[in-house]
Amino acid sequence: MPITLADADAAISALWPPAGAESWDAVGLIAGDPASEVSAIHLAVDAVPDTVDETLEVGAQLLLTHHPLLLRGVTSVAEDRYKGVVIARLLRGSSALIAAHTNADVVERGTSAVLADRLGLLDVRPIEAGADPALGLGRVGRLATPTALGALARTLADILPATAQGIRVAGEYGSEITTVALCAGAGDSLLAHPEVVAADVYITSDLRHHPASEARERARLGRGPSLIDVSHWASEWLWLDVAADQLRAALPGVTVTVSELRTDPWDFAIV
Repeated sequence: MPITLADADAAISALWPPAGAESWDAVGLIAGDPASEVSAIHLAVDAVPDTVDETLEVGAQLLLTHHPLLLRGVTSVAEDRYKGVVIARLLRGSSALIAAHTNADVVERGTSAVLADRLGLLDVRPIEAGADPALGLGRVGRLATPTALGALARTLADILPATAQGIRVAGEYGSEITTVALCAGAGDSLLAHPEVVAADVYITSDLRHHPASEARERARLGRGPSLIDVSHWASEWLWLDVAADQLRAALPGVTVTVSELRTDPWDFAIV
């Protein structure tokens, strides 16, 4: 039987409860008629015109993204700006938009947990646990076999889709790494967390100059981890395949596809 957008939204909320989102976040149904039918769902990290066009091309009635489209200071969705284009194209194409953002970061199989799993980390736990100690922000664990910092960075380059940014590292190439802390997406807010400070390396995205510089100098004094900075988009894109499998199990008969479009904002780098 066809399901409605309301049914799909309920299944998404059960997998990634909105109550787990940060207070500043804007998750859930963004655009669409809850009574409309949904037979196919397309997943992407970002709601941009390219992923909208792809959604309509594959015949999906719902685009589920990780990043919310209408998060900060939106006062217009006029079609002379890209957010207006996204909303208009979706609605004209009889497709809806839902976001699962920080509520998809903190669950047991969330963005950071997926990255930790791909790295083969053992004894994994949240960096910042919630009421349930299995849930929370970021992840920390240990490698089965200690490895050099440079070799770990190379492993990440093999795991993550390629971007212009590549992999940036602060630390000695041959430093031995056993304990790994990580946060998919922007994670500089956790740089001073005791679990991060105690780790051998911290993997995250969007590290700004001053926080990264301060963390690097603390590490040189023996009071903090080496740093690996990866593409924000790439670190979260890995989660989409896992999320798609969960949706297929929750909504039998619904076609679920994953975008392979690179929506990382950078096109090329000159070094």
